[in-house]
Amino acid sequence: MSITKRSEIKIGARVQVVEKHNQRTGELTEGIVARILTPGSNHPRGIKVMLEDGRVGRVQKIVSDDNVK
Repeated sequence: MSITKRSEIKIGARVQVVEKHNQRTGELTEGIVARILTPGSNHPRGIKVMLEDGRVGRVQKIVSDDNVK
């Protein structure tokens, strides 16, 4: 289930995202949120973020927010 509210995501949180090329398979990529790209307060398919390594995807799960800045 994707995270659809922008307010649930914080910069520095460890999340699992689905990248565009993995949407069909649902393969998840884990990383730390560097930027929140979705401009609105919510999105039905998940909030789009950029991870620290530059990959972009829609948040499916928040793993940890211990590192939140």
